[in-house]
Amino acid sequence: MIGSRGFYGMLATLTLGFFLAGCEQKAGAPGEARIPEVVVVDISVADIPLETELPGRIAPLRVAQVRPQVGGIVKKRLFEEGSNVTAGQVLYQIEDAQYQASVDSARAELARNEAIRTKAQLREKRLTRLINTKAVSEEDYDLSKAELKQAEAGVAAARAALKSANIDLGYTQIVAPISGRIGKSLITEGALMEAEQEEELAVIQQLDRVYVDITQSSTEMLRLKRELSSGRLVPPAGAMILHLRLDDGSQYEHAGTLQFSEVSVDESTSSVTLRGILPNPDQLLLPGMFVRANIEQGTRKNSVLAPQRGVTFDYSGTPAAMVVGEGNKVERREIKVAQAVGDQWLVLDGLSAGDQIIVEGLQKIKAGVEVNVVQAVANDTAEKH
Repeated sequence: MIGSRGFYGMLATLTLGFFLAGCEQKAGAPGEARIPEVVVVDISVADIPLETELPGRIAPLRVAQVRPQVGGIVKKRLFEEGSNVTAGQVLYQIEDAQYQASVDSARAELARNEAIRTKAQLREKRLTRLINTKAVSEEDYDLSKAELKQAEAGVAAARAALKSANIDLGYTQIVAPISGRIGKSLITEGALMEAEQEEELAVIQQLDRVYVDITQSSTEMLRLKRELSSGRLVPPAGAMILHLRLDDGSQYEHAGTLQFSEVSVDESTSSVTLRGILPNPDQLLLPGMFVRANIEQGTRKNSVLAPQRGVTFDYSGTPAAMVVGEGNKVERREIKVAQAVGDQWLVLDGLSAGDQIIVEGLQKIKAGVEVNVVQAVANDTAEKH
C-alpha cells in the first residue's frame, strides 16, 4: 500500500505535469496568430466631369420703386396688391384739377402770345413795303423786326410752358415703370404725397427670370483658375450650366447659366459672388429665397478618385488613407482632397494610380502590420453605397 505521504507526492507530480503541458500549449499560440484580411480598391486615374455645389440667394431680374413725380392727394389705387402689372399700367390716380387748370392757363397764354406774334408779323410786313419808299424811318423798321422776334420767342416759351403743364398733368397718373409683380401698397387713398419723396409707394419686381447670387471662397476660386490656366481643367463649351436645389431639398426643374463673377473679394467672408440667371415661368423662385447651386465646372484630366469609406480625418481635419505597401505592409498616407465626386473624394496629392487603398477591415489594422489583400467586388461596393 502507498502511504499518505506517497499518495500526495504522486498527486503533486501529476499536477505539475499538466501545468507544464498547458504552458507549452500557450507558448505555441502566438506562432499560430492569423494575418488580418482587408478589402482594397485599386486607385486609377480618369477624366471626370466636375461639379460644385455652392450656397446662393435669389434676386429679381429688375426692381422698380414706384414714386410720385408731382405732389397731390391720392384719389384712387388702381391695382391689386401682389398681382402682375405691365409697364405703363396706371397704378395710382392723383387729384388732377390743379394740374388741369395749369394746362388750361398755359394754353391760353400760348394763344395770347400767338396773337401778339401775328400782330408783329403784320406790322413788320407793312413797314418792309414802306421802307423802300422812305415812308418810314429806319428806326421804326428795326423796331418792328425786334418786336416780331420778341413775339416769336414769347410763343416758343408759351409752348414750352404748355408742354410742361401737360407733363405734370400726365404725372397725376402714376404708372408702372416695368412689368412684374407688385407688392403691397405703402400708401392709401386720401394720403398727401410730395414730388420725388423718399418713401416709395410700392415695389415692382420682374420675376419671369431671376438672378441667383452665389458665394464661392476665394481659395477655391484661385484653385480653379490655376487648373484652368494649366489645362488640367477643361471648361465646358459655352456658358457654365447651373442647377438649383431648393431649401426643402427638391430639385428645380429649369437649368440656368452662369453670367459673371465679382471683381473684388468680400473682406468679411473672403468670398467672391457669382451671378447666374434662370427662367422662372411659374414664379416659384422668390427674391431672398435660399438655394444651393450646382455648377458644371468642366472636365478634369487625369484625376485621382478615392472611395470615401477608405478616407478618414483626424481631429485637425487632415485626411488620411491606409494603403497596402511593399510586402503587404500597411502604410498610413496623409492626402489632400478637393471635393466630393459622388461617393468618392477627388484627391489632389498623396495617392497615385496603382495604389491599393483599404476600404474594409480598418478596425483590425494599424501602420506596419502585414495583411492579406482581397480585391473589392464592384457590384458589392455599389450595393453598400
